[in-house]
Amino acid sequence: MTDNKRTSRNPLALAVLVLLYERPMHPYEMASTLRERRKESSIKLNYGSLYTVIEQLLREKFISVRAVLKEGRRPEKTVYELTATGKTELIEWMRELISSPVKEYPQFEAAISLLPVLAPEEVANLLEIRLGLLSKTIEGIEQETRACREMKLPRLFSLENEYAKALTLAEYSFTKDLLSDIRRDAGGLKTMWTDLRDQVRRSNTSVSSEGKASSPAKQLRRKT
Repeated sequence: MTDNKRTSRNPLALAVLVLLYERPMHPYEMASTLRERRKESSIKLNYGSLYTVIEQLLREKFISVRAVLKEGRRPEKTVYELTATGKTELIEWMRELISSPVKEYPQFEAAISLLPVLAPEEVANLLEIRLGLLSKTIEGIEQETRACREMKLPRLFSLENEYAKALTLAEYSFTKDLLSDIRRDAGGLKTMWTDLRDQVRRSNTSVSSEGKASSPAKQLRRKT
């Protein structure tokens, strides 16, 4: 399979392949197993998406129908199994995910890259709010970790909690440092930011004789 096709898939498809690597299952059992293993914080799960993923994997011949079960008046249950092609795809996909970092475009990173649209004072207040929410997220991860310990769940099956905590702590540290830098105008950050916004305001109210506003960023570079 090409990289483009693989990267277009969501993690739920990978989870289905892993579950069927263990044993044949029907969709309800797949969903129940993921919930029992507390994987919902790492893999977005709903039945609509699950059936869509199953249909996709069937079309690509990574899984196949093992049996259709009928018990009394209950709806039929289709049991799926992993094909040889599916097993190869699973192993290759896992190797790629573990070995190769991928640019994921987080929303917070996008907002940071476009920060000057807001005033530095407002951003400082918003970052304070974010720090509080990140603290709650870290507490939630720690509670989940304690629950896993109480269940005597081997560390191997809860490593994603450690990863999530490490990422959240890193974001907390960055956010706290950025907030501090804004408030104390470290390196002239706040001053330049305010000057840029002033340039934008002036350019929006003052148009040159050619009918074009000069770029605020260019004006700021000329000043510096």
